[in-house]
Amino acid sequence: MSTPQQSGSTTTIVQTAVAEDTDKTDFVAVIKRQLQQSLAFGTLLVLVLFFSIASPNFFTWSNISGVLLSTAVIGILALGTTFVIITAGIDLSIGTGMALCAVMTGVFITNLGMPVIVGVLGGIGTGVVMGLVNGINVTYLRLPPFIATLAMMMIAGGLALVISGVKPIYFSSSAPDFKKIALGTLIPGLPNAVLITAVLALVAFLTLNKTLLGRYTFAIGSNEEATRLSGVNTRRWTIFVYMFAGAFTGIAGVIIAARLDSAQPQIGMGYELQAIAAVIIGGTSLMGGRGSILGTVIGALIMSVLVNGLRIMSIQSEWQNVVVGVVILIAVFFDSLRNRTRT
Repeated sequence: MSTPQQSGSTTTIVQTAVAEDTDKTDFVAVIKRQLQQSLAFGTLLVLVLFFSIASPNFFTWSNISGVLLSTAVIGILALGTTFVIITAGIDLSIGTGMALCAVMTGVFITNLGMPVIVGVLGGIGTGVVMGLVNGINVTYLRLPPFIATLAMMMIAGGLALVISGVKPIYFSSSAPDFKKIALGTLIPGLPNAVLITAVLALVAFLTLNKTLLGRYTFAIGSNEEATRLSGVNTRRWTIFVYMFAGAFTGIAGVIIAARLDSAQPQIGMGYELQAIAAVIIGGTSLMGGRGSILGTVIGALIMSVLVNGLRIMSIQSEWQNVVVGVVILIAVFFDSLRNRTRT
């Protein structure tokens, strides 16, 4: 029969062993994440090298600036979507939602004659409200995220067309400086949209890694039931995640409206797929519980370079869609492979 001292000693040994196993697991996870990001970055370099050789017009500052500018919209959408996917959710409404946010920005500034700052906040607020509705549908109505956000995708697309009257809303007459939000250059040679994306990436990184929202985002994605049983209000935090992502959708809507100097009600279709692909290519798992902002930024750059390079090579748009679809398929396959290996 063991003495209390022996029992305590045994417990300590077991706790130490468990801690060591946890440390090893965390270490392996970090190594895998770094390898994934290194692979994604290597893919980006290969694409840049390939298109630079294939077309002399690719590796010019004007084209690189254009790539970064197009990355801004995809990247901002992908940054918000990263949080949703880490919770093992999905958001298919970010593309048409972005168009609706752009239209609402145009309505506030052009149709209602409000100051630019009010229009910008109105566009971002529209995205937050969409995220709130998505979060409520997923948590309280218990709808699968795919269905809830698919419905929101259709609703947002329809509202964008109805509110705009199925025609663009132009800013040139009512707010001629509005386009400077995206196309101005606080840093010479670098469009403001790129600078805004970099700032948002930093905000997303700090939020994911240094705040309660980020901590609970990972916890919900890893094991929602265990997180709930530990005393965390998983419904509330899931809604916060969708609202946070909605704010990024709203910002993307403002940026694309400023870049085009108009709110195009049909502009958003397809952006959700590119953003989700960027997130997955960057190493975030569709199964939840794993992801990084740096990986998402690299994934967004890969998608932008790929699309831009195909256009530079005069590849027909139909074949561009085929290539992007294949990239998405490959990304999802490798994510599934990683998950099978982990289990």
